[in-house]
Amino acid sequence: MGADIGGSHISCMGVDPGGNRISDELKTRMEVDSQASSDAILSGWAGALNELIRLIGKENLGGLGFAMPGPFDYPGGIAWFKGVQKYDSLYGVNVKKELQDRLGLDAMVPVRFLNDATCFAIGEAWTGKAAIFQRSVAITLGTGFGSAFIADGIPVESGPDVPEFGCVYHLPFGGSIADDHFSTRWFSGRYKAITGLEIQGVKELVELDPVSPLFDEFGSNMGNFLAPWLLKFRAECLVIGGNISNSYSLFEKPFRLALKKHACNIPVFLSGMKELAGITGAARLCDDTFYSRLPFISDK
Repeated sequence: MGADIGGSHISCMGVDPGGNRISDELKTRMEVDSQASSDAILSGWAGALNELIRLIGKENLGGLGFAMPGPFDYPGGIAWFKGVQKYDSLYGVNVKKELQDRLGLDAMVPVRFLNDATCFAIGEAWTGKAAIFQRSVAITLGTGFGSAFIADGIPVESGPDVPEFGCVYHLPFGGSIADDHFSTRWFSGRYKAITGLEIQGVKELVELDPVSPLFDEFGSNMGNFLAPWLLKFRAECLVIGGNISNSYSLFEKPFRLALKKHACNIPVFLSGMKELAGITGAARLCDDTFYSRLPFISDK
């Protein structure tokens, strides 16, 4: 089973590891209030997971993997959410143990966690558009700016070719950090600075002004920021996901022009899997051989 933990929901699906297939019949989704108590949040997650376990049959469950936002102790399964406007009540909670207890899982059934953007990249490299490439980069554009660098299906989080942990959100750009420029709040803040009006996000901007020059600015800036890292990593393709990617056609041209200016001519794909990429990548964590190759496991 793979589970994607969003800011307001949990989505779960059964994944056939042999055929690399997601089952359309084996899926559950539940809305969860991220501002609720720890018990309410865990009960919501456990409820959705239990429903899917009943559909699969506990005897057929080979493991449970989570695509989880941070800050989170992924190997230990402990939440450290603080100051991120979601799941603050879980701070310091051993989510792994809580869910094992609530689901009545045998200790031999693996319950594993990894960053949601990394799971997205793993899923795309395993069964998505990046599957035919050895070296790929995946980014997610939404409330934050997620990224992962993948070589032969495995995340690369250290070395001369990637930023530390494979994350680019914290890197300097435009007088602050990349996360401030390639996320929903950039569109909201920039629109207000220009017009004096407030918008909630990109979807609202598209409805108000689909030819807004903000899209050109966003695409050009992102191309100029990403190109050096794509070249340094020798990426063979880039996959883009996240809610902002739904408006990719509005910033695609300036983005590609900026990449070309840096002589970065790799294929750029929109994720066809979307949320399913993260769920698939999470489910793959249950493969012991694959999991043992992950950086935070092999470093121990």
